[in-house]
Amino acid sequence: MAEPAPVPFGQGKQRAPRPSVSRRREVSHASARSLLMTVLGEYVLPRDRPVWTSILVESLGMLDIEEKSARQALARSAGEGWLVSERVGRRVRWSLTPPGRRLLTEGAERIYAFGRDARVWENRWLMLIVSVPEAKRDLRHRLRTRLTWAGFGSPVAGVWVSPDPSREPEAQKIVAELGLEAQAMSFTAEYGAIGDQESMVARSWDLSELTDRYEDFIDRFTGVSPSGAQAVLRAQTELVHEWRRFPFLDPQLPAELLPPSWSGAKAAELFHRKHVEWRPAAQAYWDELTANEEQA
Repeated sequence: MAEPAPVPFGQGKQRAPRPSVSRRREVSHASARSLLMTVLGEYVLPRDRPVWTSILVESLGMLDIEEKSARQALARSAGEGWLVSERVGRRVRWSLTPPGRRLLTEGAERIYAFGRDARVWENRWLMLIVSVPEAKRDLRHRLRTRLTWAGFGSPVAGVWVSPDPSREPEAQKIVAELGLEAQAMSFTAEYGAIGDQESMVARSWDLSELTDRYEDFIDRFTGVSPSGAQAVLRAQTELVHEWRRFPFLDPQLPAELLPPSWSGAKAAELFHRKHVEWRPAAQAYWDELTANEEQA
């Protein structure tokens, strides 16, 4: 879910003047669709009722998405089975499909819980060995994508590790669904006397790049104080949109394996504090937009 970040909101820096022909910037269809999913998860999912096209287009417009891109994002999401449309007179409203609701519910649980509680580590590792022929590049890519999402790192080709042995059922499911059961083995154990854990962690996960991303998040939202309901909705949506990337990137290693003064902890505290602070006003403004459209 990664795409170029929009211009930081409310950081107190002087913005470059926008072109006089339009107050919005063009963004890629991928960016528009990704922002749409954030809006659906943050405002539509909790209410469990249809939402008018005009509300979705307007809310994306507050995030600098052109109307054409917003409508294309709706069409793409419907084509992928996440949304279904219903015509009411001359207007159209959208509802989440059961698969769309499951997708967003699972995403919301992971996003809002992410970074809240540090678990106690028992110094045990789960190791997965799985062999995929070089010729099956698509299968290798799918395996890498799914294991990375599950928090695994790979210190050497064909070997995946996680400091969370409870992830074994998830790894087993991934291997089974990809038809790799006959090529896979798993072990749980403590790290041995050869080599060191720090080197293995460094080879398995790029924590330096992740640190940079967390620092960017902290720089972007520290000190942001939106004024007015619309500004709060924009700030809240951008906050969630940026945060939702981290579950894809951060394996949530135990504190013992992380650098001192880990930026991820600071970023998590900032996200949860701002989300609680801004949520009431953002949700109230969404309800106001919906009420106004219902009366139109």
